Amino acid sequence: MDPKIVLPNTTKPHIETDVNDPNAAADSRQATPPNVPGSPYTTTHTTTSSTYRRREQSPKTMSPNTSAPGGANGKEQRLIVVSNRLPVTISKDANGEYHFKMSSGGLVSALSGCKKTMSFTWIGWPGKHIPEADREHVNKRLLDEYQCYPVYLDDDLADRHYNGFSNSILWPLFHYHPGEMNFDAANWLAYREANMRFADVVAGMVQAGDMVWVQDYHLMLLPMLLRSIISGEAAQGEMVRRELGRVKQGVDDTVVKEVLGMSQGVSDGIEDEGVEILDNVEEEGGPLEVKKSSGSASQPKKRPGMARGMSAFQQQEMVAKEKGKEGIRIGFFLHTPFPSSEIYRILPVRREILLGVLQCDLIGFHTYDYARHFLSSCTRILGLQTMPNGIEFEGRYAQVGTYPIGIEPMQFVDGLRAEKVQTRLQALQKRFEGCKVIIGVDRLDYIKGVPQKLHALEVFLAQHPEWVGKVVLVQLAIPSRQDVEEYQNLRACVNELVGRINGRFGTVEFMPIHYMHKSVPFEELTAMYALADACLVTSTRDGMNLVAYEYISSQVDRHGAMILSEFAGAAQSLNGSLLINPWDVQSTADAIHAALTMSPEQRKSNWQKLFAYVSKYTAEAWGVSFVNELTRLSGQPPTGPSVPGRKRSTTSLSRTSSKASMQRRASQTAMANANNAAASTGSNVSVSTAGAIRV
Repeated sequence: MDPKIVLPNTTKPHIETDVNDPNAAADSRQATPPNVPGSPYTTTHTTTSSTYRRREQSPKTMSPNTSAPGGANGKEQRLIVVSNRLPVTISKDANGEYHFKMSSGGLVSALSGCKKTMSFTWIGWPGKHIPEADREHVNKRLLDEYQCYPVYLDDDLADRHYNGFSNSILWPLFHYHPGEMNFDAANWLAYREANMRFADVVAGMVQAGDMVWVQDYHLMLLPMLLRSIISGEAAQGEMVRRELGRVKQGVDDTVVKEVLGMSQGVSDGIEDEGVEILDNVEEEGGPLEVKKSSGSASQPKKRPGMARGMSAFQQQEMVAKEKGKEGIRIGFFLHTPFPSSEIYRILPVRREILLGVLQCDLIGFHTYDYARHFLSSCTRILGLQTMPNGIEFEGRYAQVGTYPIGIEPMQFVDGLRAEKVQTRLQALQKRFEGCKVIIGVDRLDYIKGVPQKLHALEVFLAQHPEWVGKVVLVQLAIPSRQDVEEYQNLRACVNELVGRINGRFGTVEFMPIHYMHKSVPFEELTAMYALADACLVTSTRDGMNLVAYEYISSQVDRHGAMILSEFAGAAQSLNGSLLINPWDVQSTADAIHAALTMSPEQRKSNWQKLFAYVSKYTAEAWGVSFVNELTRLSGQPPTGPSVPGRKRSTTSLSRTSSKASMQRRASQTAMANANNAAASTGSNVSVSTAGAIRV
């Protein structure tokens, strides 16, 4: 599968963090491209916002500005992005006035290219409780000024959804740490209800021909729930209806009825009929005659339903068209790894999560490995047959693609020119004069491999005492989930290692590790990146890890070496890095030595290859690539040769049939089966057309 393009799984340029928390992102800048050999980077352009007509502050009544051509029925093409958090920070001052601040990094930067060609709306949780009396005002401000619309969740529901299930179950599982999972039925219930409330808001907003792009593991049930609201639960296939019944189980009846518009239990499907059923047909050797039942109309009965042979996908589209919501395409992108099926099958609710995503038209991952693991899980857990680039499920084809993520490198290239950054950089160069500097920037999370990094540095200094006093590790550890026991234990472990190594190799004038457990401003981070001779990333598992991209973008002058864990998604893209296995402490120590002793010519050659990639596959390019692919899809399987092992029926039943003829065909089939069985045993037993047994 050819890689396409991608976006950051961090929304701060100085913190590897949750892609759906865009509020902490630093301001991005437009800048002139640097004079760098081999850089294909081009500047982006200022975008203009779309406008909307609003009759009242409900998504069900909003309609887009349809003056621009390009979308369905001449309407402007609309993109609805759905993430756990809105990219707007909302605050309320002492006077009761609300203030709004738009973030500029992460997904916001990635989707800037899409805003140039289509109408754009962002749906997500506002990040805090908004009183009922203030919601109309907040809705109006968000929609008119930022093209955003909120999904309101109470504090307990939001906490259980985000921290209780998403970050305590899916996050550790997807990063190969199942031992950190703590499954709680109440948190799973909150995850389902939160996804239902998101689906309700999106369904009220979406219109015919729109595209919906769902972001990350917080909303993996949303595609299935949204399809079921748009096209009706009864139009879904049997497997989806069965799992929908399980998803609804335990959720408050009021929520199921008022939010989803459904009832508890498994819904009956739309009958696959479209065949005229003729009662009381006489077949006595002559033409069929219809006997009219007393009191009945002269026309034959036909049970309400769809045409015979229609797939669940076709039924869904017919129902959606009746509601004026046909042709809606849904995309999903996972910003974390997707684990192998052997790990994923540990999840108690594994079927529901997979089926929740399979209602999409396009499912995106960072790397081919993640996509392959997803398809393998669908085969092993759901028993579905997959293709290399997708899966056909109940008539709908879900394409699976790889879109490696990126950043906006000009944010760092331009940042280096700022006077404040240059002043700070000069001060740091004077402070570490005569020393090589290795930088590490990580959230303090168990997937980042900070203890492995410190162990490797200790081994390196022990094996190369000539470097003691001549190399320092500047490790920035961003605080993360400090109220969780696992993270508290990790912090204690890191503190102990830092103290032990500094105590072993440090002197009055020198400390080998400069450790900071805090966030730093963008200018400080940029100066630190520019100062370092090498960057060390030792993630034990990472969706992408954009710290590597940020460091490369800040090394226009120094051409520092990039030491990168092979378990980070970025390792498959950044040719020119020194790849390591962080669990192999010796190989990591050897890589540190290789980076510090690398010739200037080799460093420059490696950096030019790395920067050429980073500046080409940017965040904006990632967003445009995914949306362009989603625009092209229609839910229909690709044309081409039949998939091995699948047979397509070459015959069709008559549009008109009768109970008698159906019974006759069933009888003939049973007779043929019985005769075949008799022949295989060598018996002289046969079955006549009258059903009598002959010996």
